[in-house]
Amino acid sequence: MRAPTGEQYEIIRTTPDGTVRAVITELAAGIREFQVDGVDLIEPFPVTSSPQSASGIVLAPWPNRIRDGKWTWRAADGAEQTLQLPLTEPALGNASHGLLRFTAYELVDKGADFVELGATIYPQNGYPFLVDTRVRYELTDDGLTVTHIFANAGETDAPVAVGAHPYFRLGELETASLRLTVHANTHFELDEKLIPIAQKPVDGTAFDLRSPQRVGDLDLNEGYADAGPGDLATLAAADGSAVTLWGDEAFTFLQVYTHRSFATLPAGSVAIAIEPMSAPTDAFNSGFGVKRLAPHETWSATWGVRYTPPAAQGSLSPVE
Repeated sequence: MRAPTGEQYEIIRTTPDGTVRAVITELAAGIREFQVDGVDLIEPFPVTSSPQSASGIVLAPWPNRIRDGKWTWRAADGAEQTLQLPLTEPALGNASHGLLRFTAYELVDKGADFVELGATIYPQNGYPFLVDTRVRYELTDDGLTVTHIFANAGETDAPVAVGAHPYFRLGELETASLRLTVHANTHFELDEKLIPIAQKPVDGTAFDLRSPQRVGDLDLNEGYADAGPGDLATLAAADGSAVTLWGDEAFTFLQVYTHRSFATLPAGSVAIAIEPMSAPTDAFNSGFGVKRLAPHETWSATWGVRYTPPAAQGSLSPVE
């Protein structure tokens, strides 16, 4: 039986303390499983299923949403063109999660502990550009490094941005009991379509997660900015174990989403998506974070995951 996510690329790294393992899918170059020493750090889903709520997929050439799927492009000669993307989030009337969500990536290279996949974005309604993309997943002794590469294969400038959609966990611990820290100084005020209408400091607001907060007490579908480079967010347990999302200078935006109906979890559980993004929601309209690639120019951006086991950090006070 062929899997709904296509070919499954298992990569494994043997470390002095155990093993690091991931399964990457042909569909959307997504992360279906990721463990360090047997501890799941990403919400896994069965090989017989499609990605649960966009779990683990690559978001390109934009992350998150574009209002009404409509945006205006200014060419190098100053000419403007209003473009209309398909509305892939009909409930809110937005274009969502880029153009590669249901694309099969091709294998570019693979070794025991890494895999690199590629897909081309061809000119289409709302995005008249030719862009080659690649994503490389490489295991480290304590986690995973993910590098996205974009190459403008066309003869005109092309706008690109990238994100990913992992849901994090810490093994068998209840995610609701974990403490979330988000190293971001501002957040986006959203309208009813979940599109930013203002960017504001997090100081003194319920969105200030620079100090750890219990996940079960949060209700978020929130965009953040002014994060990184370096550590972007951490989920930590009372025993000192932690999973940390980090990014290079390209990843200064995050989306944090507390999902209380995640398909593979029991009713009443919470899953948490912490999405590294090189640009925020509706970036093709705001211009924030969008990389304008000249013809034949290449651009790369890197994020990753780091695991801290209990013994490496000691014991923390239980979460009240």
